[in-house]
Amino acid sequence: MDLSWSHQHLTRRRTLAAATGLAAGALLRPGPALAAAAQYTNPVIWQDFADIDIMRVGDTYYASASTMHYSPGAPVLRSYDLVNWEIAGHAVPVLDFGAKYDLNGARGYVRGIWASSLAYRPSNRTFYWLGQIDFARTYVYTATAVEGPWSRLTTISTPYYDAGLLVDTDDTLYVAYGNTTISVAQLSPDGRNQVRTQEVFRTPSSVGTLEGARFYKINGQYYIFLTRPANGQYILKSSSGPFGPYTMRQVLLDLRGPIPGGGVPHQGGLVRTQSGAWYYMAFVDAYPGGRMPALAPVTWTADGWPVVQLVNGAWGTTYPSPAVPAPPRQVTPMTGVDTFGGTSLQPRWEWNHNPDNTKWSVGDGLMLRTATVTHDLYWARNTLTHRIQGPTSTATAQLDHSAMRDGDRAGLALLRDSSAWIGLKRDGGATRVVMVTGLTMDGNWNTTGTGTEIASAPVSGSRIWLRANADIRPGAPRPGTFSYSTDGITFTRLGPAFSMGNDWRFFMGYRFALFNHATQALGGAVRVTRFEVSTP
Repeated sequence: MDLSWSHQHLTRRRTLAAATGLAAGALLRPGPALAAAAQYTNPVIWQDFADIDIMRVGDTYYASASTMHYSPGAPVLRSYDLVNWEIAGHAVPVLDFGAKYDLNGARGYVRGIWASSLAYRPSNRTFYWLGQIDFARTYVYTATAVEGPWSRLTTISTPYYDAGLLVDTDDTLYVAYGNTTISVAQLSPDGRNQVRTQEVFRTPSSVGTLEGARFYKINGQYYIFLTRPANGQYILKSSSGPFGPYTMRQVLLDLRGPIPGGGVPHQGGLVRTQSGAWYYMAFVDAYPGGRMPALAPVTWTADGWPVVQLVNGAWGTTYPSPAVPAPPRQVTPMTGVDTFGGTSLQPRWEWNHNPDNTKWSVGDGLMLRTATVTHDLYWARNTLTHRIQGPTSTATAQLDHSAMRDGDRAGLALLRDSSAWIGLKRDGGATRVVMVTGLTMDGNWNTTGTGTEIASAPVSGSRIWLRANADIRPGAPRPGTFSYSTDGITFTRLGPAFSMGNDWRFFMGYRFALFNHATQALGGAVRVTRFEVSTP
């Protein structure tokens, strides 16, 4: 992320000249010997998880990621082998940073949860999440388990931009942050206040922009890991303490990545296995899908600098799997079937902005009551999103639409700043299934198109199956296609292919999205009884 909103467009545009992508990694193996002999495939997660902070606590690995305007925010991923990951929870339960995150008179698109930090403090057995919001202030959340509950510990007036939180060996909390000018702050022992902040490094003009700080203490040395968006990674090292002075070394620049047509792996973190091996998890710009995590082993020079291990001069598509203890269980897949039982949503779901919690429920399917009267999907509350699984995947939703009312619009979208959907329009007592395209935003995330219906068919009864297939491989043609069924078996294609956009400036990738909004009056509802994301 860049230091200011205007600066973001300048630096990202200049440095991301070719911005373009859960591929299954190695299967879980019964023991460390077999795991060491196996291989994993990059990206280790072919879903949109960017600005990764990664760590190990005991035999468990955790990672956090950016989510911008999606709620809950700051997902926490969990793994036992660095290759197979699940979503365990969210560190920010609700984006209570202003009405715009509620789609209440304003919108928070491409704001909210940017690059942030996740750390564990052994002294009180507590996880800490730290991130700045809207360049105004920094928020700290804590939990004793990543599943939650997470609660806000404090608000700090200094906005720690692209922060990296370090729990030092003496239990002191430090934060590295900044864009081009890198600073280090010391927090109070309880983590609630800033004790001191100091500039520790100014990036040479020959390098350009450095940001995305991750802060480490390794063998008594202090390291600040920094990205040059979006094609490089650098590291600062201090032998004199957390406030420097620091010297700089390039880790990678313009390195060919593991996703054809994708960008350079960058902006992530370092982690050490139980046996002492080191790995770097970065993300790869791979639009339209987003930014995909990739993993590579790291070695260290005799004088204490990290070196990414390459394959034929590139970040490898495959590497030997990390040698780790046998996982205690299989992780929960990020794809599959959801029938919305229980009392809460699975953590793979995130709302577009905060939902109106009086207008949805789970237990007997997902009930979506209309929460907004609008002709603009980008203003509609309670749109529920699911990351797209790359390189291609299909989402199928079964809907009971018997409680829709005239003027209601409900369906399944491919959602981003250029969107399309298949769904239902109920008007004059009749229901049609339609394909709509032309939902667009401009560079300031204002709506420029509310959509045009380009195909339709009459439907009867109370149930329908809606399907969206998404090919998120970078390059052309990036098609999304839509179809429907009245029996769940035979599907009929509706409308032409939709070409998903691959402009990086929205940052988040395309998502599958379930929605139901009114254009006349509230009161209608749909029930999603089954949702499945499948891969070929």
